[in-house]
Amino acid sequence: MKNETMNIGIDVLAPKTTCADSHCPFHNKMSVRGRIFTGMIVSKDANKTAIIEWSRPFYLRKYERYEKRKTRLKVHNPPCINANLNENVKVIECRPISKTKKFVIISKL
Repeated sequence: MKNETMNIGIDVLAPKTTCADSHCPFHNKMSVRGRIFTGMIVSKDANKTAIIEWSRPFYLRKYERYEKRKTRLKVHNPPCINANLNENVKVIECRPISKTKKFVIISKL
């Protein structure tokens, strides 16, 4: 385990604590690239998994109005960040960690 944090190429503050997680972009060689989203954590798992959610407008042509829809993502929650329920977080795309996890939390907002 390294004591220093790696530069992930994104302008975010590195966490103050260290971890030995193999899927942490700051303390291991997990490369991050692609899309960046912000959302709120609505569910948390014991296996370092969290579900984030955010609202987006969807236009209905028939009624000429917008409706509110939600987008949900399963993300990896590294122990050095350890975000809790109802916290706003920033996530970034990484290589697939499991069948449904393809994003990792990089900072709390």
